Amino acid sequence: MAKATEGDGVNGSREVRQQGVRMLFHHRFLFTVILGLIAVACVGLMITIGSAKIGFFEAYQILIDQLIPGLFGDFTASHVNIVTNIRGPRVLIGFFVGLILAIGGCIIQSILRNPLATPYTLGVSSSACFGAALAIAFGVSISNDTLGIIVSAFIFSLIPIGTILLAAQRRGITPVTMVLCGVAISQIFGACNTILQYFSSSDTAKEIVFWAVGSLNSTSLWMVPYVAVTALVFSIVAIFLSRDLNILKMGDDTAHALGVNVSGVRTVGVVAACVATAVAVSFTGAIGFICLIAPHLCRLFIGSDLRYLIPASGFLGSIILLVADTIGRTIIAPVLLPVGAVTALIGGPLLVYLLMRRKADIAV
Repeated sequence: MAKATEGDGVNGSREVRQQGVRMLFHHRFLFTVILGLIAVACVGLMITIGSAKIGFFEAYQILIDQLIPGLFGDFTASHVNIVTNIRGPRVLIGFFVGLILAIGGCIIQSILRNPLATPYTLGVSSSACFGAALAIAFGVSISNDTLGIIVSAFIFSLIPIGTILLAAQRRGITPVTMVLCGVAISQIFGACNTILQYFSSSDTAKEIVFWAVGSLNSTSLWMVPYVAVTALVFSIVAIFLSRDLNILKMGDDTAHALGVNVSGVRTVGVVAACVATAVAVSFTGAIGFICLIAPHLCRLFIGSDLRYLIPASGFLGSIILLVADTIGRTIIAPVLLPVGAVTALIGGPLLVYLLMRRKADIAV
C-alpha cells in the first residue's frame, strides 16, 4: 500500500511538472504573438499620425494596393502620395530595421555570453559610418547620390565581418577575443571618422554627424524590398540557429558532447547578425540602443529561451523604433529629430533602470 502511495506521488509530481511546462509554453507563445500583432498594428497606426488625416485601415489598403493594383478601389491622390512616398517608406523601413537590430543584439549577446554585446560592439556601425562619411565628404563611392552613401557604408561595414572570419579560423578563439577585436576595430574607425570630420567643412561635418546618429528621414519606397528581404532571411536563419544557440549557452564542452558544431554555429550566427545589421545601418545610419533594450526587456517576461526570445525581441525592436520615430517627427514638428537620438534618450535611462532593478548582471 505504501508503494502504491509512493508511485502516485511520483506520477503526481510528473503531472505538475508537465503542466508547468505547458503553462510556460503558452505564456511565451502568447507573449510573442501579442507583440507581433502590436508591431503590425503600429505600422498602420504610425502612418495615420501627421497633419494629413489618413484612416487606419486605409493606410493598409493603400500599401496592399501597391502590390495588387485595384484590389481596394480608388484613393485620393494626396493620400496615396503620403502613404507611398512620405510616411509609408519610413514606417516600413523602421519596422524591418527594428526587427534586424533587436534580433542581431539577441544573437550576439547569446553567442558572446555578454549582456552588453551587440553587432555595434563588433565594429559594424563605426566602419559603416566611416564609409558613409567618405561618400559624403569626398564622393568616394560608385555614385554621388543616396545610393552611393548606402553602398559605401555597406562595403566598409563588411571589414569587421571579414576580420572576425579571419580570427575565427584560428583555433581557440573565445567570445572575449571577438569582443576585443570588435572594440579595437570600432576605435580605429572612430578615430578615422573624427579626423575626417576635422578636415571637412561645417556643413559636411554636420551631415556626417546626422547620418551617424541614425535617421529615417531619407528613406524611399525603393529601399523597402532590400531591407524587408534581409529581415526575412535573417529571421529564418536566427530561428533555425536558436536550438543550437540554446545548447551553446551550456558551455562549449557540453555543446560538443551534444553534437553541436560550436565554431560553425558561432561563426554563422555572428556573420549573419553582422551582415544583416550592416544592411540596416547602411540605409538608416547607426540607430542605437535597439540592440540592447529589446532583448533585455523580453527576457524579463519570457526568459532566455531563444526559440521565443528571438521573434519576441524582433517584434519589440520594431515597436520601439516606430514609436521613437513617431516621437521624433511630431514632438517639435515640423522639425524632424533623428530617431537615433530619441532611442538613445529613451533607451539609456531604461537600461540603467533595468540594471539597477536586477542588481546583478542580466543573464543571457
